[in-house]
Amino acid sequence: MNTPPLCAGSSLGLLFRQVRDAMWHAMESELERLGHDLTFSQFVTLKKLGMTDGHISVGELARAAELSHGAMTRLLDKLEEKGLLARADDPTDRRALRIELTDAGRAIYDQCSACSDRVRERALSGMSASEREQFICTLERVRTNLTNTESA
Repeated sequence: MNTPPLCAGSSLGLLFRQVRDAMWHAMESELERLGHDLTFSQFVTLKKLGMTDGHISVGELARAAELSHGAMTRLLDKLEEKGLLARADDPTDRRALRIELTDAGRAIYDQCSACSDRVRERALSGMSASEREQFICTLERVRTNLTNTESA
């Protein structure tokens, strides 16, 4: 009995990269369709900020968006110029800044969340609820396997 190949000639790493790139492109296209001039990294930053109360460091934002600290600072500058976020001294830690969405940033964040939902639904279309759950669990297991330093 011939078993079809797991992936039709794609390496696992390449396939992951292609899926990631396709998700990013789909998200940027959705944002553009709504008239938002945002990159995927800017979207991730707005999303992360929308989920916090301003107590997040530039380093944490950089890790979430997969950017260097310097690149994140430049990205924050652009978002601040667009009026989507504000930086202020943290009253509880004079070495830190509070980074918060402005009202305009929060409005775009709400629209971005809806874009994200549409892209996720498009990516998972044709899968049953149980297939979706299994797919996400499998991806989480792969991530855990690759980030578990004890088994390396």
